[in-house]
Amino acid sequence: MLLSVVMAVHRGQGYLRSAADSVLDQPVRELELILVGGASDAFAAVAAEYRERDARVRVCTVEGRLTAGGARNAGAEEARGDYLLFLDGDDQLLPGALERAAGPLSESRPDVLRLGHDRVDRWGEVGPGAPDAVPAARNQLFRRAFWTTHGLRFTEGPYEDVLPVQRAHLLASGAGTLTTLDALCVRHRLLGPGARERHDLPALLGAYEQLLAGTGGDPRAGAARTAHLRALLDTPDAVPARDRAALFRAAGLPGPYTAHRARTAARAARVRARAALLRRRRTLRTRVMRAAYRADLLRPLDPGLAVYGAYWNRGIACNPAAIHAKALELAPHVRGVWVVSSRHRDRVPPGVPYVIEGSRAYWRAMATATYLVNNSSFPGGFTKRPGQIYLQTHHGTPLKTMGLDQRAYPALTNGISFEKIVAHTDQWDYSLSANPHSTEIWDRVYPSSYEHLNLGYPRNDVFFGATAERAAEIRAGLGIAPGQKALLYAPTHRDYRKGFVPHLDPELLARELGPGHVVLVRAHYFYGRTAGLAGAGDGRVVDVTGYPGVEELCLAADALITDYSSLMFDYACLDRPIITYAPDWDAYRASRGTYFDLLSGRPGETPGAIATTQEELLDLLRSGAWDSERTALLRKAFRDRFCPYDDGRAAERVVRRLFLGDGAG
Repeated sequence: MLLSVVMAVHRGQGYLRSAADSVLDQPVRELELILVGGASDAFAAVAAEYRERDARVRVCTVEGRLTAGGARNAGAEEARGDYLLFLDGDDQLLPGALERAAGPLSESRPDVLRLGHDRVDRWGEVGPGAPDAVPAARNQLFRRAFWTTHGLRFTEGPYEDVLPVQRAHLLASGAGTLTTLDALCVRHRLLGPGARERHDLPALLGAYEQLLAGTGGDPRAGAARTAHLRALLDTPDAVPARDRAALFRAAGLPGPYTAHRARTAARAARVRARAALLRRRRTLRTRVMRAAYRADLLRPLDPGLAVYGAYWNRGIACNPAAIHAKALELAPHVRGVWVVSSRHRDRVPPGVPYVIEGSRAYWRAMATATYLVNNSSFPGGFTKRPGQIYLQTHHGTPLKTMGLDQRAYPALTNGISFEKIVAHTDQWDYSLSANPHSTEIWDRVYPSSYEHLNLGYPRNDVFFGATAERAAEIRAGLGIAPGQKALLYAPTHRDYRKGFVPHLDPELLARELGPGHVVLVRAHYFYGRTAGLAGAGDGRVVDVTGYPGVEELCLAADALITDYSSLMFDYACLDRPIITYAPDWDAYRASRGTYFDLLSGRPGETPGAIATTQEELLDLLRSGAWDSERTALLRKAFRDRFCPYDDGRAAERVVRRLFLGDGAG
């Protein structure tokens, strides 16, 4: 089935390469990309380059005045595919979009397939797409024979999508051939306040007049018109003030517009008043809490109280969790209480004591606890008292630059205060290391007088004590059948990108590898509790982002596929294959900086097989090169360098050192 993507380049030419690549990088061969633009040198040069590079690219040059509607019509006339997709030169087709669309297209051959979509502004912030009531061709696939048979064409000027898209919906819904794919496929770029600038009320109303005339006054067309107008009224800044009254009347809303405007203003005033009241209450509460905290600082320290925190109060996890569990066994006289945020309190297992960050109980615990254990930092800016002991466990071996080394990359520090970093470091008494590499880096990037504890990572103890029966139990709970190979795909966060946008299509990977494989997808915790996967992949793609313990996922996995995540250093303890999938290594290294070359292939730097494209990754997995004698040697050298202190007893050593005063780091 051939798909024709018509890309109208009438604005946003600076994004043309990115837009074209997002189409051509789709793992689908049966497609053609038709670039449509004017005779400008900028468009002609880029279009010619892509046509020469890829035989699937065709170029259509429009003479004279170029409009979005005219460009799309010209491209549609040149198209040869079974389906049409209309994109602008600044849109993005998200990874795996066409693979996801292939299912419903081949199964039911709908006349119109609506696609999930979102929008990204010029600051890189991703938000929801336009309401469904606002017709847009970019998030629809149209069967070409259906499009041409009914003579569908875009109009000139603003709102060029209204007539063809709404008419297509009416025709397809009446015939039962309108289908929706509930998966993000298209991302539209907002270049500025263009919606308001391009708004033309006569053109909008004229388009609906044509629709109503062409459908014989179909009441569904009238309902679509009303829904569209109301959606515009409900969208801030979508319509200039001069047109809002006329738009209100055209939408057929009850009452005079002045009354509507008064109601809208009153609602906005109530929202502002509530927000102001909330700010005042928060300010007052903060003052009260700080006063109570200052009083609590006069209380004696509790020698049997330890406060734990992890990942900026996201729950019970990582090294602090392993230390807490071992302390209950070896130092039961030390009571542990966890700091969690209110939105993550559901992650606290039953029976585990906790306080909510910023609460009265939190400040009292921080004022009186003798022991403080965290893998990040405690919230709110506490005052460390004489006699308090603070253990910083960290939460990974550093590949990317950390601490003061980030000063060389100011564009990505997002206003980080290095003075606050140093002030926080000055509170530490101990810094935990998993390997000599970490100790060397921490000593330089977090300079202070703390003591290094070269004792290993407690969170990795489970890798040395888990039985085969326990691993089988975890796998069964994840739906992994006996004999299936489980691949854990765990990419890291990108400082230069908003939202989770994987470079790998897990559904394609599972489909290509067949029923003998399961792909577990773990997005970085910065992105929340889900990876936002489009589909289940017949049960062979499992979103495990919200799974409470990444260590259990490692025990369940036969191999790890990752890019620059510190999980690779922990997974090496298991002596199982690690595949480095790094399609943007150069960009990542240039933007953030790294401490060694992960892709060098040198022992001690590269943990195993390397792939930089999805095709290379598939070839590795199909051929068996991902688990060879060479990769085993690389894995051993990597493990020797980065896991020398991990032996299953790290938590015990830390507890004895911190709470019982035994030994030295």
